[in-house]
Amino acid sequence: MKSNNVLYETALKQFDAVAAILNIEDGIRERMRNPKRSLIVSVPIKMDTGKTRVFKGYRVQHDITLGPSKGGIRYHPNVDLEEVSALAMLMTWKCALMHMPYGGAKGGVQCSPEEMSQGELERLTRRYTTEIVQMIGPDKDIPAPDLYTNSQTMAWMMDTYSMQQGNTVPGVVTGKPLLLGGSLGRAEGTGRGVSYMVMEAARVLYKELRGLRIAIQGMGNVGSVAARDLYEQGCNIVAVADVSGGAYNPKGILVPYLMHHLKEHKHLAGLRDVDVITNEELFELDCDVIVPAAIEGQITEKNADKVKAKIVVEGANGPTTPEADKILQDKKVFLVPDILANAGGVTVSYFEWVQDIQYYFWSEEDIQKKLKEVMLSTFNRVLALSNKQGVDLRTAALMLGIGRVAEAKTLRGLYP
Repeated sequence: MKSNNVLYETALKQFDAVAAILNIEDGIRERMRNPKRSLIVSVPIKMDTGKTRVFKGYRVQHDITLGPSKGGIRYHPNVDLEEVSALAMLMTWKCALMHMPYGGAKGGVQCSPEEMSQGELERLTRRYTTEIVQMIGPDKDIPAPDLYTNSQTMAWMMDTYSMQQGNTVPGVVTGKPLLLGGSLGRAEGTGRGVSYMVMEAARVLYKELRGLRIAIQGMGNVGSVAARDLYEQGCNIVAVADVSGGAYNPKGILVPYLMHHLKEHKHLAGLRDVDVITNEELFELDCDVIVPAAIEGQITEKNADKVKAKIVVEGANGPTTPEADKILQDKKVFLVPDILANAGGVTVSYFEWVQDIQYYFWSEEDIQKKLKEVMLSTFNRVLALSNKQGVDLRTAALMLGIGRVAEAKTLRGLYP
Protein backbone atom coordinates (compact mmCIF):
# COMPACT_ATOMS: atom_id res chain seq x y z
CA MET A 1 0.00 0.00 0.00
CA LYS A 2 1.36 3.40 -1.00
CA SER A 3 2.07 5.79 1.91
CA ASN A 4 0.93 9.40 1.80
CA ASN A 5 3.71 10.73 4.05
CA VAL A 6 4.96 12.85 1.12
CA LEU A 7 1.66 14.74 0.93
CA TYR A 8 1.69 15.40 4.68
CA GLU A 9 5.34 16.47 4.66
CA THR A 10 4.58 18.81 1.73
CA ALA A 11 1.68 20.40 3.62
CA LEU A 12 3.89 20.94 6.68
CA LYS A 13 6.75 22.37 4.58
CA GLN A 14 4.36 24.81 2.89
CA PHE A 15 2.97 25.87 6.26
CA ASP A 16 6.39 26.32 7.88
CA ALA A 17 7.66 28.43 4.96
CA VAL A 18 4.62 30.74 5.05
CA ALA A 19 4.57 30.90 8.88
CA ALA A 20 8.16 32.16 8.71
CA ILE A 21 7.25 34.84 6.14
CA LEU A 22 4.31 35.96 8.32
CA ASN A 23 6.44 35.78 11.48
CA ILE A 24 3.75 33.82 13.33
CA GLU A 25 4.42 33.46 17.05
CA ASP A 26 5.92 30.05 17.97
CA GLY A 27 3.09 28.88 20.22
CA ILE A 28 0.40 29.61 17.63
CA ARG A 29 2.57 28.09 14.91
CA GLU A 30 2.83 24.85 16.90
CA ARG A 31 -0.94 24.72 17.43
CA MET A 32 -1.58 25.25 13.71
CA ARG A 33 0.81 22.45 12.71
CA ASN A 34 -1.18 19.82 14.62
CA PRO A 35 -4.74 18.59 13.97
CA LYS A 36 -7.22 19.38 16.74
CA ARG A 37 -8.77 15.90 16.59
CA SER A 38 -7.95 12.66 14.75
CA LEU A 39 -10.15 9.59 14.85
CA ILE A 40 -9.30 6.12 13.48
CA VAL A 41 -12.19 3.65 13.40
CA SER A 42 -12.85 0.06 12.40
CA VAL A 43 -15.68 -0.26 9.90
CA PRO A 44 -16.97 -3.85 9.90
CA ILE A 45 -19.61 -4.72 7.29
CA LYS A 46 -21.19 -7.84 5.89
CA MET A 47 -20.21 -8.33 2.25
CA ASP A 48 -22.58 -9.73 -0.38
CA THR A 49 -20.83 -13.10 0.00
CA GLY A 50 -21.99 -13.28 3.62
CA LYS A 51 -18.47 -12.80 4.95
CA THR A 52 -17.61 -9.93 7.30
CA ARG A 53 -14.79 -7.57 6.35
CA VAL A 54 -13.30 -4.84 8.49
CA PHE A 55 -12.21 -1.62 6.76
CA LYS A 56 -10.22 1.21 8.32
CA GLY A 57 -11.83 4.65 8.49
CA TYR A 58 -10.57 8.11 9.43
CA ARG A 59 -11.86 11.58 10.30
CA VAL A 60 -9.47 14.42 11.05
CA GLN A 61 -10.55 17.88 12.23
CA HIS A 62 -7.53 20.08 11.69
CA ASP A 63 -8.93 23.36 13.01
CA ILE A 64 -12.18 24.89 14.31
CA THR A 65 -10.98 28.41 15.15
CA LEU A 66 -13.20 30.15 12.59
CA GLY A 67 -16.20 27.82 12.86
CA PRO A 68 -17.22 24.18 12.41
CA SER A 69 -14.81 22.05 10.41
CA LYS A 70 -15.58 21.20 6.78
CA GLY A 71 -14.18 18.62 4.41
CA GLY A 72 -14.84 15.69 2.13
CA ILE A 73 -15.05 11.93 2.61
CA ARG A 74 -13.05 9.77 0.19
CA TYR A 75 -13.16 6.03 -0.50
CA HIS A 76 -9.85 4.82 -1.93
CA PRO A 77 -7.25 2.07 -1.36
CA ASN A 78 -4.57 4.66 -0.50
CA VAL A 79 -6.52 6.49 2.23
CA ASP A 80 -4.45 6.69 5.41
CA LEU A 81 -3.98 9.01 8.39
CA GLU A 82 -1.20 11.04 6.74
CA GLU A 83 -3.23 11.73 3.60
CA VAL A 84 -6.35 12.68 5.54
CA SER A 85 -4.35 14.90 7.93
CA ALA A 86 -2.65 16.72 5.04
CA LEU A 87 -5.93 17.30 3.20
CA ALA A 88 -7.61 18.51 6.41
CA MET A 89 -4.82 21.07 6.88
CA LEU A 90 -5.20 22.28 3.28
CA MET A 91 -8.95 22.60 3.84
CA THR A 92 -8.29 24.90 6.81
CA TRP A 93 -6.24 27.28 4.67
CA LYS A 94 -8.72 27.01 1.78
CA CYS A 95 -11.77 27.88 3.90
CA ALA A 96 -9.92 30.81 5.50
CA LEU A 97 -8.71 32.04 2.11
CA MET A 98 -12.28 32.00 0.76
CA HIS A 99 -13.58 33.83 3.89
CA MET A 100 -15.75 30.85 4.84
CA PRO A 101 -16.71 30.54 8.56
CA TYR A 102 -15.15 27.07 8.69
CA GLY A 103 -12.08 25.17 9.77
CA GLY A 104 -10.70 22.26 7.78
CA ALA A 105 -11.46 18.54 8.07
CA LYS A 106 -11.15 15.42 5.95
CA GLY A 107 -12.22 11.81 6.21
CA GLY A 108 -12.16 8.55 4.36
CA VAL A 109 -12.26 4.80 4.31
CA GLN A 110 -9.47 2.60 2.96
CA CYS A 111 -11.32 0.44 0.43
CA SER A 112 -11.66 -0.30 -3.30
CA PRO A 113 -15.07 1.21 -4.13
CA GLU A 114 -15.04 0.16 -7.80
CA GLU A 115 -14.94 -3.49 -6.67
CA MET A 116 -17.88 -3.08 -4.27
CA SER A 117 -21.62 -3.36 -4.93
CA GLN A 118 -24.10 -0.58 -4.20
CA GLY A 119 -25.35 -2.52 -1.18
CA GLU A 120 -21.84 -2.94 0.20
CA LEU A 121 -21.13 0.77 -0.27
CA GLU A 122 -24.34 1.69 1.55
CA ARG A 123 -23.52 -0.58 4.48
CA LEU A 124 -19.96 0.78 4.56
CA THR A 125 -21.22 4.39 4.57
CA ARG A 126 -23.81 3.84 7.26
CA ARG A 127 -21.40 2.00 9.56
CA TYR A 128 -18.62 4.57 9.01
CA THR A 129 -21.08 7.39 9.77
CA THR A 130 -22.13 5.63 12.96
CA GLU A 131 -18.49 5.24 14.03
CA ILE A 132 -17.72 8.96 13.59
CA VAL A 133 -21.16 10.26 14.60
CA GLN A 134 -19.88 11.91 17.80
CA MET A 135 -17.58 14.14 15.70
CA ILE A 136 -19.99 15.40 13.05
CA GLY A 137 -22.97 17.76 13.07
CA PRO A 138 -24.14 20.96 11.34
CA ASP A 139 -22.44 23.11 14.01
CA LYS A 140 -19.46 20.75 14.59
CA ASP A 141 -18.12 19.12 11.41
CA ILE A 142 -19.81 18.95 8.01
CA PRO A 143 -18.69 16.20 5.56
CA ALA A 144 -19.05 16.40 1.76
CA PRO A 145 -18.31 14.17 -1.26
CA ASP A 146 -14.75 13.60 -2.41
CA LEU A 147 -12.89 10.87 -4.31
CA TYR A 148 -15.29 7.98 -5.17
CA THR A 149 -18.12 9.38 -3.03
CA ASN A 150 -21.13 11.29 -4.34
CA SER A 151 -24.58 12.70 -3.54
CA GLN A 152 -25.93 9.23 -2.80
CA THR A 153 -23.15 8.68 -0.26
CA MET A 154 -24.14 11.96 1.41
CA ALA A 155 -27.82 10.94 1.43
CA TRP A 156 -26.90 7.75 3.34
CA MET A 157 -24.74 9.76 5.77
CA MET A 158 -27.48 12.33 6.37
CA ASP A 159 -30.09 9.62 6.91
CA THR A 160 -27.88 7.63 9.32
CA TYR A 161 -27.08 10.76 11.36
CA SER A 162 -30.73 11.87 11.35
CA MET A 163 -31.97 8.46 12.53
CA GLN A 164 -29.65 8.70 15.53
CA GLN A 165 -30.80 12.26 16.31
CA GLY A 166 -34.49 11.39 15.96
CA ASN A 167 -35.17 14.19 13.48
CA THR A 168 -34.08 15.12 9.96
CA VAL A 169 -30.86 17.17 9.92
CA PRO A 170 -30.09 18.20 6.30
CA GLY A 171 -27.22 20.50 7.33
CA VAL A 172 -25.01 17.68 8.64
CA VAL A 173 -23.53 17.11 5.17
CA THR A 174 -23.32 19.00 1.88
CA GLY A 175 -23.32 17.67 -1.66
CA LYS A 176 -26.69 15.95 -1.07
CA PRO A 177 -29.37 15.25 -3.68
CA LEU A 178 -31.59 18.29 -4.32
CA LEU A 179 -34.66 16.52 -2.89
CA LEU A 180 -32.92 16.11 0.47
CA GLY A 181 -31.72 19.69 0.88
CA GLY A 182 -28.94 19.80 -1.67
CA SER A 183 -28.10 22.98 -3.53
CA LEU A 184 -28.50 23.82 -7.17
CA GLY A 185 -25.04 24.17 -8.74
CA ARG A 186 -23.24 22.10 -6.07
CA ALA A 187 -22.25 19.22 -8.38
CA GLU A 188 -20.70 21.67 -10.85
CA GLY A 189 -19.19 24.00 -8.23
CA THR A 190 -15.58 22.77 -8.21
CA GLY A 191 -15.27 22.34 -11.97
CA ARG A 192 -16.94 25.67 -12.64
CA GLY A 193 -14.55 27.38 -10.23
CA VAL A 194 -11.62 25.79 -12.09
CA SER A 195 -12.92 27.15 -15.40
CA TYR A 196 -13.22 30.66 -13.90
CA MET A 197 -9.58 30.44 -12.81
CA VAL A 198 -8.47 29.38 -16.31
CA MET A 199 -10.33 32.37 -17.74
CA GLU A 200 -8.77 34.77 -15.20
CA ALA A 201 -5.26 33.40 -15.78
CA ALA A 202 -5.73 33.86 -19.53
CA ARG A 203 -6.88 37.44 -18.93
CA VAL A 204 -3.81 38.23 -16.81
CA LEU A 205 -1.47 36.80 -19.46
CA TYR A 206 -3.36 38.60 -22.26
CA LYS A 207 -4.26 35.31 -23.92
CA GLU A 208 -7.33 35.04 -26.13
CA LEU A 209 -9.82 32.62 -24.56
CA ARG A 210 -11.20 31.42 -27.88
CA GLY A 211 -8.88 28.75 -29.26
CA LEU A 212 -6.91 28.41 -26.00
CA ARG A 213 -5.43 24.88 -26.07
CA ILE A 214 -6.20 23.01 -22.86
CA ALA A 215 -5.16 19.57 -21.54
CA ILE A 216 -7.09 18.14 -18.59
CA GLN A 217 -5.97 15.21 -16.46
CA GLY A 218 -8.91 13.62 -14.65
CA MET A 219 -12.39 13.19 -16.11
CA GLY A 220 -14.31 12.93 -12.87
CA ASN A 221 -16.71 15.57 -11.66
CA VAL A 222 -14.11 18.37 -11.64
CA GLY A 223 -12.35 17.71 -14.94
CA SER A 224 -15.47 16.95 -16.95
CA VAL A 225 -17.35 20.07 -15.79
CA ALA A 226 -14.29 22.26 -16.46
CA ALA A 227 -13.92 20.70 -19.93
CA ARG A 228 -17.56 21.38 -20.77
CA ASP A 229 -17.54 24.97 -19.48
CA LEU A 230 -14.26 25.87 -21.20
CA TYR A 231 -15.39 24.24 -24.47
CA GLU A 232 -18.55 26.36 -24.34
CA GLN A 233 -16.34 29.45 -23.92
CA GLY A 234 -14.58 28.60 -27.19
CA CYS A 235 -11.49 26.89 -25.75
CA ASN A 236 -9.89 23.95 -27.55
CA ILE A 237 -9.74 20.83 -25.35
CA VAL A 238 -6.80 19.10 -27.02
CA ALA A 239 -6.21 16.31 -24.47
CA VAL A 240 -7.91 14.51 -21.61
CA ALA A 241 -6.86 11.60 -19.41
CA ASP A 242 -8.23 9.33 -16.71
CA VAL A 243 -7.21 6.07 -15.01
CA SER A 244 -7.66 4.17 -18.30
CA GLY A 245 -5.18 6.40 -20.16
CA GLY A 246 -5.33 9.55 -22.25
CA ALA A 247 -6.63 10.92 -25.53
CA TYR A 248 -5.07 13.64 -27.69
CA ASN A 249 -6.26 15.52 -30.75
CA PRO A 250 -4.32 18.72 -31.62
CA LYS A 251 -7.38 20.01 -33.52
CA GLY A 252 -9.53 19.62 -30.41
CA ILE A 253 -11.76 16.92 -28.94
CA LEU A 254 -15.50 17.27 -29.51
CA VAL A 255 -16.59 17.65 -25.89
CA PRO A 256 -20.30 16.74 -26.31
CA TYR A 257 -19.16 13.42 -27.85
CA LEU A 258 -16.62 13.03 -25.03
CA MET A 259 -19.35 13.49 -22.39
CA HIS A 260 -21.60 10.97 -24.16
CA HIS A 261 -18.73 8.46 -24.28
CA LEU A 262 -17.99 8.89 -20.56
CA LYS A 263 -21.66 8.48 -19.70
CA GLU A 264 -21.85 5.26 -21.70
CA HIS A 265 -18.47 3.70 -20.83
CA LYS A 266 -17.37 5.46 -17.62
CA HIS A 267 -13.75 5.66 -18.90
CA LEU A 268 -11.95 7.23 -21.89
CA ALA A 269 -10.76 3.93 -23.35
CA GLY A 270 -12.26 3.48 -26.83
CA LEU A 271 -12.75 7.18 -27.59
CA ARG A 272 -12.65 7.70 -31.38
CA ASP A 273 -10.71 10.22 -33.51
CA VAL A 274 -7.89 10.64 -30.97
CA ASP A 275 -4.32 9.50 -30.44
CA VAL A 276 -3.90 7.35 -27.35
CA ILE A 277 -1.45 8.88 -24.85
CA THR A 278 -0.42 8.15 -21.29
CA ASN A 279 -1.15 10.34 -18.27
CA GLU A 280 2.57 11.19 -18.19
CA GLU A 281 2.60 12.29 -21.83
CA LEU A 282 -0.30 14.70 -21.21
CA PHE A 283 1.98 16.98 -19.18
CA GLU A 284 4.50 17.23 -22.02
CA LEU A 285 2.04 18.30 -24.73
CA ASP A 286 2.35 21.54 -26.68
CA CYS A 287 -0.62 23.42 -25.21
CA ASP A 288 -1.47 26.66 -23.39
CA VAL A 289 -3.10 25.33 -20.20
CA ILE A 290 -2.80 22.17 -18.13
CA VAL A 291 -5.49 21.34 -15.58
CA PRO A 292 -4.37 18.49 -13.29
CA ALA A 293 -7.73 17.41 -11.83
CA ALA A 294 -7.02 13.81 -10.78
CA ILE A 295 -4.87 13.01 -7.73
CA GLU A 296 -1.87 14.43 -5.89
CA GLY A 297 1.79 14.29 -6.96
CA GLN A 298 1.36 14.36 -10.76
CA ILE A 299 3.76 17.19 -11.67
CA THR A 300 7.12 16.33 -10.11
CA GLU A 301 10.79 17.22 -10.48
CA LYS A 302 10.96 14.44 -13.10
CA ASN A 303 8.49 15.99 -15.55
CA ALA A 304 8.11 19.68 -14.56
CA ASP A 305 10.88 20.81 -16.94
CA LYS A 306 8.99 19.15 -19.82
CA VAL A 307 5.83 21.22 -19.23
CA LYS A 308 5.27 23.50 -22.23
CA ALA A 309 2.04 25.12 -21.02
CA LYS A 310 2.25 28.67 -19.67
CA ILE A 311 -0.73 28.20 -17.33
CA VAL A 312 -1.35 25.42 -14.78
CA VAL A 313 -4.65 25.44 -12.84
CA GLU A 314 -4.75 22.84 -10.07
CA GLY A 315 -8.15 21.17 -10.03
CA ALA A 316 -6.87 18.38 -7.76
CA ASN A 317 -5.42 18.68 -4.27
CA GLY A 318 -1.63 18.73 -4.21
CA PRO A 319 -0.97 17.75 -7.86
CA THR A 320 2.35 19.64 -7.93
CA THR A 321 5.25 18.73 -5.63
CA PRO A 322 7.36 21.50 -3.99
CA GLU A 323 10.34 20.56 -6.18
CA ALA A 324 8.20 20.88 -9.31
CA ASP A 325 6.82 24.19 -8.02
CA LYS A 326 10.31 25.68 -8.06
CA ILE A 327 10.96 24.42 -11.60
CA LEU A 328 7.66 25.86 -12.89
CA GLN A 329 8.38 29.21 -11.21
CA ASP A 330 11.77 29.34 -12.96
CA LYS A 331 9.97 28.61 -16.25
CA LYS A 332 7.59 31.54 -15.52
CA VAL A 333 4.54 29.26 -15.54
CA PHE A 334 1.42 31.00 -14.18
CA LEU A 335 0.21 28.46 -11.62
CA VAL A 336 -3.15 28.90 -9.88
CA PRO A 337 -2.82 26.77 -6.68
CA ASP A 338 -5.25 24.13 -5.50
CA ILE A 339 -6.51 25.99 -2.42
CA LEU A 340 -7.81 28.68 -4.76
CA ALA A 341 -8.42 26.85 -8.04
CA ASN A 342 -10.61 24.06 -6.65
CA ALA A 343 -12.33 26.12 -3.94
CA GLY A 344 -15.57 26.36 -5.93
CA GLY A 345 -16.74 23.13 -4.29
CA VAL A 346 -16.42 24.30 -0.71
CA THR A 347 -17.89 27.67 -1.69
CA VAL A 348 -21.11 26.12 -3.01
CA SER A 349 -21.05 23.69 -0.07
CA TYR A 350 -21.13 26.76 2.17
CA PHE A 351 -24.09 28.07 0.19
CA GLU A 352 -25.83 24.69 0.64
CA TRP A 353 -25.21 24.66 4.41
CA VAL A 354 -26.55 28.22 4.76
CA GLN A 355 -29.69 27.24 2.81
CA ASP A 356 -30.16 24.10 4.93
CA ILE A 357 -29.95 25.84 8.29
CA GLN A 358 -32.26 28.62 7.06
CA TYR A 359 -34.64 26.21 5.27
CA TYR A 360 -34.65 28.73 2.44
CA PHE A 361 -33.27 27.87 -1.00
CA TRP A 362 -31.79 30.03 -3.74
CA SER A 363 -32.06 29.92 -7.53
CA GLU A 364 -29.24 28.43 -9.62
CA GLU A 365 -28.72 31.86 -11.17
CA ASP A 366 -28.12 33.36 -7.72
CA ILE A 367 -25.69 30.58 -6.79
CA GLN A 368 -23.67 30.90 -10.00
CA LYS A 369 -23.51 34.67 -9.58
CA LYS A 370 -22.36 34.39 -5.95
CA LEU A 371 -19.80 31.68 -6.83
CA LYS A 372 -18.28 33.78 -9.60
CA GLU A 373 -18.11 36.83 -7.33
CA VAL A 374 -16.34 34.87 -4.57
CA MET A 375 -13.88 33.14 -6.92
CA LEU A 376 -12.93 36.30 -8.83
CA SER A 377 -12.60 38.52 -5.75
CA THR A 378 -10.38 35.91 -4.07
CA PHE A 379 -8.27 35.51 -7.23
CA ASN A 380 -7.76 39.27 -7.34
CA ARG A 381 -6.78 39.40 -3.65
CA VAL A 382 -4.24 36.61 -4.19
CA LEU A 383 -2.86 38.23 -7.35
CA ALA A 384 -2.54 41.61 -5.64
CA LEU A 385 -0.61 40.13 -2.69
CA SER A 386 1.57 38.11 -5.08
CA ASN A 387 2.52 41.28 -6.98
CA LYS A 388 2.99 43.34 -3.81
CA GLN A 389 5.20 40.77 -2.01
CA GLY A 390 6.96 39.40 -5.09
CA VAL A 391 5.88 35.82 -4.30
CA ASP A 392 4.19 33.13 -6.38
CA LEU A 393 0.42 32.68 -6.27
CA ARG A 394 0.58 29.58 -4.04
CA THR A 395 2.60 31.42 -1.40
CA ALA A 396 0.27 34.42 -1.63
CA ALA A 397 -2.85 32.24 -1.24
CA LEU A 398 -1.34 30.41 1.73
CA MET A 399 -0.29 33.72 3.31
CA LEU A 400 -3.89 34.95 3.15
CA GLY A 401 -5.42 31.71 4.48
CA ILE A 402 -2.84 30.94 7.16
CA GLY A 403 -2.70 34.59 8.21
CA ARG A 404 -6.45 34.69 8.90
CA VAL A 405 -6.32 31.56 11.06
CA ALA A 406 -3.28 32.82 12.99
CA GLU A 407 -4.98 36.16 13.63
CA ALA A 408 -8.16 34.43 14.80
CA LYS A 409 -6.18 32.23 17.21
CA THR A 410 -4.45 35.32 18.60
CA LEU A 411 -7.80 37.05 19.14
CA ARG A 412 -9.36 34.01 20.81
CA GLY A 413 -6.34 33.28 23.00
CA LEU A 414 -5.47 29.95 24.61
CA TYR A 415 -7.95 28.17 26.90
CA PRO A 416 -7.48 27.59 29.81
